Amino acid sequence: MTEEAPARGASMDTGKIQSPSSQVLEQFDDAPSEEDMHTLRRVSGKINWAAYTIAFCELCERFSYYGSSILYTNFIQWPLPEGSNTGAGFEGQSGALGMGQRASTGLGLFNMFFAYVMPLLGAYIADAHLGRYKTIHVAIAISTIAHVILTAAAAPSVIVKSHSSFAAFIIGLLILCIGTGFFKANISPLLAEQNTDTRMRVEVRNGERVLVDPAVTNTRIFLYFYFAINIGSLTGQIAMVYVEKYVGFWLAFFLPTVLFLVSPIVLFFNRKRYILSPPTGSVLSKFFRMFGYVMRGKWTLNFAKLKREFSWDKARPSHVPLSERPPWMTYDDAWVDEVRRGLKACKVFLFLPLFHLAYNQMTNNLTSQAAVMELNGVPNDIIQNLNPISIIIMIPFMDHVLYPGLRKLGISFTPIKRMTLGFFFGALAMVAAAVMQYYIYKLSPCGNYAADPDCSGPAPINVWAQVVPYIFIGIAEIFTNVTSYEYAYSKAPVNMKSLVMSVNLFMSAFASAVGQAFTPLSGDPLLVWNYGVVAVLAFLGGVGFWFCFKKLDKEEDKWNTITKSEFQGKDFGSAARAEEAH
Repeated sequence: MTEEAPARGASMDTGKIQSPSSQVLEQFDDAPSEEDMHTLRRVSGKINWAAYTIAFCELCERFSYYGSSILYTNFIQWPLPEGSNTGAGFEGQSGALGMGQRASTGLGLFNMFFAYVMPLLGAYIADAHLGRYKTIHVAIAISTIAHVILTAAAAPSVIVKSHSSFAAFIIGLLILCIGTGFFKANISPLLAEQNTDTRMRVEVRNGERVLVDPAVTNTRIFLYFYFAINIGSLTGQIAMVYVEKYVGFWLAFFLPTVLFLVSPIVLFFNRKRYILSPPTGSVLSKFFRMFGYVMRGKWTLNFAKLKREFSWDKARPSHVPLSERPPWMTYDDAWVDEVRRGLKACKVFLFLPLFHLAYNQMTNNLTSQAAVMELNGVPNDIIQNLNPISIIIMIPFMDHVLYPGLRKLGISFTPIKRMTLGFFFGALAMVAAAVMQYYIYKLSPCGNYAADPDCSGPAPINVWAQVVPYIFIGIAEIFTNVTSYEYAYSKAPVNMKSLVMSVNLFMSAFASAVGQAFTPLSGDPLLVWNYGVVAVLAFLGGVGFWFCFKKLDKEEDKWNTITKSEFQGKDFGSAARAEEAH
């Protein structure tokens, strides 16, 4: 909870910032006292209707992306069925290129890597030049082109020529990653911007004094944002898997575009209802200049000395006489605090690749694992929909039962606690997958080579046993992924929200790159080792995450209630200098 802190002049290296009690509480009649902050039950504010229309657009985009990417494993791994020119497997296994499990795993990881590197570029374009709204429209146009190319790669006249099909497929995959990255970097910040609750306040609801907390509102917004993500991915994956199985890959790559093209229509007709942040120029370059200014004369390999002498106070305009300020120092003191808070969020994200290593198993190796179990007519790549199904069920439970129940009990289930618990559920999912793989090898007629195309039959284990790892991964996502979106948005400076969100997303890309090192384990007879090693890494990641950031957990309120900067970017500096000169 918030503790009284020194005034703004205190060194930021100690983590001490001005308390909300000395700034905000005296300005509003409904502002909470220090006692209220500790004792009142925290509740959510109202979620604006405009936010739901943006969540619907995310649903459409996820239908498009997952409806296509779920096809990649079978398209790459398995050969074209005999006599087929569409790849449809009907009662057998759908396929196209026949490149094997290691190739499908490697390309699947590359797809996730590139899709989550692109948000860095998409965030820069939005924050500095186009704004989030226009950048999202650009992303939709790019993704539409990608779907056309993927459809061409799977066309009956092309799919029978594996080299031509593969070349077109890779081009479509790359372009779709660009569109996805541009979209992902900006859609969730645009959604969260519709939250008009910007300060804590006391209200009376049903005779009870409660504390309306913007952080709780953000938690609900991102929970239902993730709910929309999984509705889109679930419907896209189920529908396209059956289209792939009974019609062919060409139609399965084409149909997701139809729903996706509804997004720009929804955005256009609601544009006047949205709260939109304008582009602010190259704020990132200003940050690097600010950091260089603080570090001037302090560069050293002696990290203990650097930590002792480093202070963000040097970068505060109020500490620099007007005549000595560099031309680029056009921000205010509060922006320094916002930047430092954003950097703390980026440090938190550094652990996420260990979580994503576990999550990424779902989209490749677990899909391949299903193919060697008893499917009873169910397509192997439809089983992973157990994950979004579990999320769709669990999110309302979290929002209406678990989180409010914990708040009523006075338990502060803060972002750091939630993310830590997510690591452990991810580890449990991998333990379950390792145990299942062990019994597949034990019971398969082909022993440790259960995925051999010439194997006489599957292991006698019903594929629905995979419900255990998929549900655990779903719970882990709610605690870690959803919360990381919320954390990225709430801790970033207003004019760098897309950028900080893209840093969060980039951790998934980094995990995919690290996952390439596990590709040699992504095949028989080493898959038990694959799941086991990932389980250990996820568990150790959770332990390390908690011990590194438990101090931030105690300071959650303090960082959420720092003074909001008035620095917007473009033209702020000249206006501020002119005002100060007068």
